[in-house]
Amino acid sequence: MSLACGITLFVLSVVSIALVLVGVGVLTTPAVLGAVRWYARWRRAAAGPAPYRPWPRDLRSGVTGQVERCVFLLKDPATWRDLQWLLADATAGFVLALLPTALTLHGPYGTVVAAGVWRAMRGEWFLFVPLTSQVNAFLALGLGWCLTALGLWAGPHLLRTGSLLTRALLAPTREMALRRRVDRLYETRHDAVDSSAAELRRIERDLHDGAQARLVAMGMSLGTVEALIDKDPEQARELLAQARQNSAEALTELRDLVRGIHPPVLAERGLGDALRALALRSPIPVEAEVDLPGRFEAPVEAAAYFAVGEVLTNAAKHSGAERIWLDVDYDAAGGALRIAVTDNGRGGADTAAGTGLAGVERRLGTFDGILAVSSPPGGPTLVTMEIPALPDERAGDPDRRAGTRP
Repeated sequence: MSLACGITLFVLSVVSIALVLVGVGVLTTPAVLGAVRWYARWRRAAAGPAPYRPWPRDLRSGVTGQVERCVFLLKDPATWRDLQWLLADATAGFVLALLPTALTLHGPYGTVVAAGVWRAMRGEWFLFVPLTSQVNAFLALGLGWCLTALGLWAGPHLLRTGSLLTRALLAPTREMALRRRVDRLYETRHDAVDSSAAELRRIERDLHDGAQARLVAMGMSLGTVEALIDKDPEQARELLAQARQNSAEALTELRDLVRGIHPPVLAERGLGDALRALALRSPIPVEAEVDLPGRFEAPVEAAAYFAVGEVLTNAAKHSGAERIWLDVDYDAAGGALRIAVTDNGRGGADTAAGTGLAGVERRLGTFDGILAVSSPPGGPTLVTMEIPALPDERAGDPDRRAGTRP
């Protein structure tokens, strides 16, 4: 079945690409190569992530879009590697898969021959042994079981060789992996710039509509107080009380704004204590297990803190969970900060569903971090984050706590 499928797809691909020259292939090649990619993904298994280039976002519809899809697929180096794999899998891969079975069956076959069937096969050959006598039949028996033993011994090695062949042809090359990394870095950096611009606009809006407005009102009240302090002391006293209230509210809003930019507990106590404080403020009970070797660079700590905050907020809004578990540790061997957030809610979380997880993924992508979500319907939901990081040896430096570096 696998052989027939591979040969069929290879022949269809060659014919379809050849027909591009007369225009027909432009319509058939995207569909055929799409089937090849589906088959390659199914057979790829542990060979690594699919090395295909991401589809352009501005593909048009109609015949023009079909031509663009065809050209894009033919320009993708992974397409030609898939075709090489189809040919190799249909030939060498088929032989490597069939050979162990063929060798193993020689023992039972030789046994049947030696039991007397050789008389009906007189004059034929068992490999290089002519079946002309009972002695030769016993020789065929011994040869057959030797081949069976060889097949049982060599079978795993031959199958492993076939898997290595598939891995070598389907896994991304160094150049493909580097290109994917560059594309991902470009996308995440672009998202980071957009997020930073949006954050700056939010801060400006909060300052303009909140603290700034209260401070302006307080200044106007103080001006009125200055004019009324001799004429109407009672009203001046009321305006002073109002100005005091405005100053307190402005101070509260400024503190909330600063906490949203960089929480003081994060700067003063580090990521571990900041995450524990974040867990305590969650509307859903959170069991936090944090085991970190010390401090990390301030941008990494901030990214981890706000990522966890977004995940907890997302769980509180959408999961319907009764309890959340937060586990944070450091993988010294891999040099990465690992965070797992689990809830016993209804499940169904998806990074593409607009629930805030996509923003977390973009935030982590700025640091080459990854986000994995497992959330089957009915729960539980497991959100795993990993950020490459090294402990900061300057953790005790007061300049670092102040957010400045020489």
